[in-house]
Amino acid sequence: MPLDNKSQALNSLGFAKTPSETRVVVAMSGGVDSSVVAAQLAEEGYDVVGITLQLYDHGAALAKKGACCAGRDIHDARRVAEEMGFPHYVLDYENVFRDAVIDEFAESYLGGATPVPCIRCNERVKFKDLLETAKDLEADCMATGHYIQRMVGDTGPELHSAVDAGRDQSYFLFSTTAEQLSYLRFPLGHLSSKAETRALASKYGLSVADKPDSQDICFVPDGNYAAVIEKLRPEAASPGDIVDMDGNVLGGHNGVIHYTIGQRRGLGIGGLEDPLYVIKLDADSHQVVVGPKEALSTRIIPVREINWLGDTPFESKPEWHVAVKVRSTRPPRDAIIRPISATEAEVELLVPEEGVSPGQACVFYDTDSSRIFGGGWIWRGC
Repeated sequence: MPLDNKSQALNSLGFAKTPSETRVVVAMSGGVDSSVVAAQLAEEGYDVVGITLQLYDHGAALAKKGACCAGRDIHDARRVAEEMGFPHYVLDYENVFRDAVIDEFAESYLGGATPVPCIRCNERVKFKDLLETAKDLEADCMATGHYIQRMVGDTGPELHSAVDAGRDQSYFLFSTTAEQLSYLRFPLGHLSSKAETRALASKYGLSVADKPDSQDICFVPDGNYAAVIEKLRPEAASPGDIVDMDGNVLGGHNGVIHYTIGQRRGLGIGGLEDPLYVIKLDADSHQVVVGPKEALSTRIIPVREINWLGDTPFESKPEWHVAVKVRSTRPPRDAIIRPISATEAEVELLVPEEGVSPGQACVFYDTDSSRIFGGGWIWRGC
């Protein structure tokens, strides 16, 4: 006779019932991380259901080595499910992914921004549509292979950075809402290194134990953003002028899509005494604006679409003293957030940053712990 919920200990996923009574949907990309999550939960006796999303053209994906959700990855996810003895399904989300992620990526890039489609994919596809599918399957929760931690605090679930700072994916998950966080689980966030993950894959005898990590955006596997955008928006390669900050023409270009904020090399305007950097991309006038390195420095950052994960309302204080990340590869820097509304704010960096670009995320971190307070999107040219 099982104990009642009031006295029964919680299982490893936080439910007061046995693992076999707990259904968990695992989002499986075909990589080693999500495969280990699924295998570990299956070994612990959970009722595991694996789901892999087909996010773009399957035929084209077959030739894209190392790309997330490509044909090989779907095969690898299915094979892991067979090895561990749990059901696995492939869902066609190609139209959803194009509408919610790829089209905005192209439009943002054309607008002179530097988009982060992986965040939009988590926000609009994996943690929205896939999460709803998990609920339709009557799963108690959904687990992923992301390196981030979910902890339960005094007011409910909290988002925390991964133990391994080198693998931490908090920048890409800042838009996870409190409601979603209640349903999600991240079993790898406490591991100290990727070596531990691969060791677990070997322990479970998984065929993907030595599979390389994917380094690129899934639909841009070779890192050539310009080629993808030109295919989606042929007009994007319109030529224009390279101008200085006073509007003087210094040269020409074959499309703003070939440039990024902060770029120094490949401008094609040699012979100048001081190096120049891309300061701004003006898609409407087809201009690439260049200037000295100091022109890249930014102290005040406008942020909108804020997802706040604090214990009290965002507007309950005139200022929040936190640390922020403005790029995934940079460490958090001290800042002050001044709310304008529940979803909009001005962020002041205590030390100016270079290369802050519209389209990037600004993620909020507690200065005294590993907790993440959410974040928002940088906009309006900074």
